[in-house]
Amino acid sequence: MSYIEHAKREFTALGYKPIEECEDDPNKWIQENILELLEVFSKQGHSGSSAPYCINLFKKLASFEPLAPLTFKDDEWNEIDTNVYQNNRMSSVFKDDKNGKPYYLYAIVMETQTGDRWNGTAKLPDKYSGSNKTIGCAQYIDTSKPFEPKTFVLKVKEVEVAKDDWEFYVDDVSQLTEIFNYYKKKDI
Repeated sequence: MSYIEHAKREFTALGYKPIEECEDDPNKWIQENILELLEVFSKQGHSGSSAPYCINLFKKLASFEPLAPLTFKDDEWNEIDTNVYQNNRMSSVFKDDKNGKPYYLYAIVMETQTGDRWNGTAKLPDKYSGSNKTIGCAQYIDTSKPFEPKTFVLKVKEVEVAKDDWEFYVDDVSQLTEIFNYYKKKDI
């Protein structure tokens, strides 16, 4: 079976109409785009060992992810606002001044007890938090070692404090150990 035949079958299994029956809309465009990429990929004649390597590199590059660890040298930064710098190799890495500490926006994703995931903040228990009562998704990068982006899932408790007003709490602070072995805590 070819890549194209496999893709068409899988699109149908996912609930897409066959491409020939689609209107000119995003459902048709995504199928056309994927089929075009698969056509090029199939013409390249990859073996079982080169195909996963090529797919992995393509996925990273198509997602604007770096292939090698960030260096944090001056030539990797663009000033996008007064004293706000964005890494030009990975757009989700920032620092707040030229010599500031870099941080990754997606170091943590919060997950509620119902499985909903989001980027935001959660309250920490008083005993753990000290002066910082919350934890957010952005965390400082430990620049003493090569940085490769990693996102941790932090389980939080969602509590309705008023009608349509919710607060989120970290009950199990042991989850933070692994996170802060990789990242340095960023005050919000």
